[in-house]
Amino acid sequence: MDQQMLEQARNGEGFIAALDQSGGSTPKALRGYGIDESAYTADGEKDDQKMFDLVHQMRTRVITSDEFNSQRIMGSILFEDTMDRSIDGLGSAEYLWQRKHIVPFLKCDKGLAPQESGVQLMKPISGLDDTLERAVSHGVFGTKMRSVIHQFDEAGIRAIVDQQFDIGLQIAKHGLVPILEPECNINSPDRAKSEHYLLSEFKRHLAQADDDLRIMIKISIPVEPHLYDELLDDPHVVRVVALSGGYARDEANEKLSQCPGIIASFSRALLQDLNASQSDTEFDLALKVAVDSIYQASIHKNLN
Repeated sequence: MDQQMLEQARNGEGFIAALDQSGGSTPKALRGYGIDESAYTADGEKDDQKMFDLVHQMRTRVITSDEFNSQRIMGSILFEDTMDRSIDGLGSAEYLWQRKHIVPFLKCDKGLAPQESGVQLMKPISGLDDTLERAVSHGVFGTKMRSVIHQFDEAGIRAIVDQQFDIGLQIAKHGLVPILEPECNINSPDRAKSEHYLLSEFKRHLAQADDDLRIMIKISIPVEPHLYDELLDDPHVVRVVALSGGYARDEANEKLSQCPGIIASFSRALLQDLNASQSDTEFDLALKVAVDSIYQASIHKNLN
């Protein structure tokens, strides 16, 4: 593991920009950016290659903007297709670190399985070791994988955390730092109860972990702002970050600012005001507003 990246991931100011929309979520991301399906559909058939070309153009515009910089952004999560592409003659992950000094992460899961016991586990991740080796060759620091808790169920939550740690250990063997992401659905009526049980399962696994294991944890912005405080001091945990979870940016920022020690790892909340039709000046201004506000929410706890 790269020690300079580790230091930035552990102590660097700023937040993580999640630019990892996958095949299933790419059409929604493009619609939000002002590009509808007609741009990559002909005779009723979707052209996946053209779709991914368009979303790579969007991500390239974001990443190459002067407003996307390490003074506000600590790291960025890439989709596998993005990692395999280039930006200005460099691999996307290499560009992030070498040109921007932003720590590159890779989304490595393959989506969600059907809901069972109140949760959605990850689908099997075929070819994971090969993907991880490619990530290492591109200078990627860590990975991210998402599962979802929809309602309180002890067996379901236990299965989610078991799966996250099992795959996380496989990832760590490649010298990468896994981001474990068991998202709690923000619309769940018993979310606070689920989050308490989720914390207990994190603690159970961390108590059994080897001393040299390093992970990051990505959670929904908690109902109780101080719930995860004790994880912040666990020597295994490089950083605790939070997704926006469907909240609009202003609401996500307000809630995050109440959570000491937790930084943002936002996707939709970061990109929500960007549009393909904007001039470069308009685009950079919209991105600056987003980046500055998320940054302020992520460092708010250091000012108290």
